[in-house]
Amino acid sequence: MKLLIIDDETGIRESLKNIFKREAYTILEAEDGIKGMELIERERPEVIVLDIRIPGRNGMEILKLVKEKDLKSEVIIITGYADIELAIQSTKLGAFDFIEKPFSSERILITVKNAFERYQLKKIGFEKIEESRKRYEIVGESEGIKRLKEQIKKVAKTNSTVLILGESGTGKELVARNIHLYSRRQFNPFIHLNCAAIPEELVESELFGHRKGSFTGAIENKVGKFKEADKGTIFLDEIGDLSLRAQAKVLRVIENGEIQRIGENKAENIDVRVLAATNKELTEEIKRGKFREDLYYRLNVVVLIVPPLRDRKKDIPLLINYFSKKFSIELGMEEKKFEPKLLEYLKGRDWKGNVRELRNFVERVYVFIPDQIVKLESIFSIFEDPSFSFPQPKNFKNYKVYLHEAEKRFIEYKLKFYNYNVAKTAREIGMSRVNLMKKIKELGIRSKGVEERSPQHDVEEESPNSRGQGAP
Repeated sequence: MKLLIIDDETGIRESLKNIFKREAYTILEAEDGIKGMELIERERPEVIVLDIRIPGRNGMEILKLVKEKDLKSEVIIITGYADIELAIQSTKLGAFDFIEKPFSSERILITVKNAFERYQLKKIGFEKIEESRKRYEIVGESEGIKRLKEQIKKVAKTNSTVLILGESGTGKELVARNIHLYSRRQFNPFIHLNCAAIPEELVESELFGHRKGSFTGAIENKVGKFKEADKGTIFLDEIGDLSLRAQAKVLRVIENGEIQRIGENKAENIDVRVLAATNKELTEEIKRGKFREDLYYRLNVVVLIVPPLRDRKKDIPLLINYFSKKFSIELGMEEKKFEPKLLEYLKGRDWKGNVRELRNFVERVYVFIPDQIVKLESIFSIFEDPSFSFPQPKNFKNYKVYLHEAEKRFIEYKLKFYNYNVAKTAREIGMSRVNLMKKIKELGIRSKGVEERSPQHDVEEESPNSRGQGAP
């Protein structure tokens, strides 16, 4: 482990080296701030003992640079009596501690040992943070996702309240976790609360806690989610489903940093960053009297919009590859590959459930399909296609009308699946090409794909070399 001493007094440097000579440290030294900064960037010492007044760059400048560049070194400031105020300020900037001159050998030995221990703990913490960043990685190279990633990195450095908007299944929680993992609160709790999943009568207790006996069923004291998130981040998912009373209390936390448990008269100060998400149009909810306008403007400081999967279809193969690797590890199976035809088909699907639906689809592939190379035909034969649905009988009084609609949807779906190749579609559904064309006209199926394909085109695709090859 490396210990860097930066002090312009030779006597101080020699004295410190003597104090640490029996310790298992590699001792580095610099007599000014410029050389000291060079050693910091090149050697990356775990602990730096730094005089606050040195030539070149002073101690405060070096401390700020170490923290701004996220160099992770623990910094101990050496100060004279006249600089006590500066030393106190240095701890607010992230210094581990400060030691006033003249210092005892025992005091500086213990302080440096503690700094090394803190570094080791932080190193473990950083490794866990890196693991979490990989686990909650936002996958995609589309313009919308690239822009979103850049916005996350920028907003993470601030303490601003963030409102995350997007359809169900787009990954709003993933965005919230990334904001937390790239923020200064990354080592502190991240608390996720789905407001829509909690009964209205329990929401306040979940958010703010309660005292034992404060209401029927309160058999013990409860710490609320805001208190659990103290010094960290709370993510209020589906905030549009909160009651107006709970909204008022959330507003109080954001404005004053105060919470009050049910059954208590005294408020408690906490330090929490609030992230919120919804797939509701909050301005419409305000008009309906379902959402507080003052809370909306407090949440609306920074708005991030998560694009739906239909607007980032080029990311679908990347997402499938990511989920495929994930499930192969989780299920202890060899990684499956998806043939190009299948990938193209999946890119053309209407993923109403967005990334969540795609993830579930890949998991089902691993559960039900034994093949190592996953083909289009196997998907179609095994899975019900969410983009296809039969008409609901309750909407039809006449059997013939219902049958007409069901038959129409079936043929439309099969035509689309076989790329509007009428001959191939007819063969696969057990019908002659002539009869299928009659059905298309009879059912009133109007499709540009069918109209643009000539019978000759269909015949060419029905050559012996194409048989048994699956859908185009």
